[in-house]
Amino acid sequence: MAPLSVCVFCGSRTGVDPSYETDALALGRGIAGRGWRLVYGAGDVGLMGAVARATQAAGGDTFGVIPKHLVDWEVGKTDLTRYVVTETMHERKKVMFMNCDAVVLLPGGAGSLDEIFEVLTWRQLGLHDKPVVVININGYWDPLLALMQHVVDQGFADASLLEYFTVAETADQALDLLV
Repeated sequence: MAPLSVCVFCGSRTGVDPSYETDALALGRGIAGRGWRLVYGAGDVGLMGAVARATQAAGGDTFGVIPKHLVDWEVGKTDLTRYVVTETMHERKKVMFMNCDAVVLLPGGAGSLDEIFEVLTWRQLGLHDKPVVVININGYWDPLLALMQHVVDQGFADASLLEYFTVAETADQALDLLV
């Protein structure tokens, strides 16, 4: 069965490569076009805002979760289908994850890394088997992928860690992987 809710982890900035925002917009349109729901961090800035606005513009359902201390900083996007304000960052991640069927990682910073590593850790511990797709736009995540291989090569994780996620080059490829 195809995922109904896709959690997207991504930056609260757009980054230097215009392709990042282009793919965020394509991902949002693709989620809506498939009748799926976007679950994300409820920001209205950066790639977060781009993916949400594209989902909305294409008629899609949006579920945003933001901790109260970031409402002003990330400019909480309150016109979503569902807008949830949590007490903490940890609660935000939990609510986002509990309300999705799959996870997609677009380019982002430390927050996106925190989110994806928590999801991968939960998978490693057998707490879920949801699909996880890393969108490696123009090689953005190459250093992360090399680090993950290094962790395995150095004996700090089983090789199965590398099977807990799939890599796509574009948003369209990522969406096709979730079908």
